[in-house]
Amino acid sequence: MSSYPAFILFLIIYIFTMVSNISLIVLITMERSLHHPMYILFCNLPLNDALGATVIIPRLLKRYINYIECAIQAFGAHMFGTSSHTILMIMAFDRYVAICKPLQYTLIMTNRMIVKLIVFAWGSAFLFVGVLLGLTFRLSRCRSEILHPFCDNASIFKLSCESTIINNIYGLTFTVLLLGSSMGSLILTYLRIAIVCKKNKNRVLSSKALQTCSTHLTVYIIMLVSGFTFILLHRFPEWSNHRKLAAILFYVIPPWVNPIIYGLQTKEIRQKLVKNHSITAHVFVISC
Repeated sequence: MSSYPAFILFLIIYIFTMVSNISLIVLITMERSLHHPMYILFCNLPLNDALGATVIIPRLLKRYINYIECAIQAFGAHMFGTSSHTILMIMAFDRYVAICKPLQYTLIMTNRMIVKLIVFAWGSAFLFVGVLLGLTFRLSRCRSEILHPFCDNASIFKLSCESTIINNIYGLTFTVLLLGSSMGSLILTYLRIAIVCKKNKNRVLSSKALQTCSTHLTVYIIMLVSGFTFILLHRFPEWSNHRKLAAILFYVIPPWVNPIIYGLQTKEIRQKLVKNHSITAHVFVISC
């Protein structure tokens, strides 16, 4: 693919990603009827998607980048990946409380609890990624060429000729803890939700609960598939180009499709979007 078609393609994807995610943030912020814990916690997801897309997509077509810019990009890339997991974990917790403990929901999901969950999602990601890259930045460099499409932890510590065994051990431990806690918490949460829905005789409420959870699970599965495809392709060195493409898609597909999924499947958000679009169209017709 030549640079011009690639530039146009990534520009379209980036514009759509930013407009759709920022629109969701503005909609939830402006609409008082959406000022519920579920949507406040969800608001962190489009924010993370917008930041992740901004860090990665505009620089994909740059052939040269200085070390400071590379370090910032690596930090943003890993923050995006880690925060995607932690944000979806706190959203799963909210759904668990709402469905399994509905009578205690307002007592548990207070403003204080919401702040704690948001701080946990971003704070834990910042801490783990900070240590990950701190171990890498301490290494001296003897190379200057990065073969990866963008800067990340592995591509930076490969610039060093020193031993990276500590980096490899921490990186592996970090990945296992993140994926283990993320997948474990979501599996346990949704097993519990499924049991409650099965016992619940009110089919309308159970159907609404499952619809809400299916949106969350769809987003999580897309993120996992994108991430695991990249990880699995590391086992096949002869597929290096496919691995590079998978790495790019991990930072492109979730931020691109997440607002579509939530906009179409979440009834309240869909209704507000349609209502605002109708008002805009009405005002435009009157002005004409």
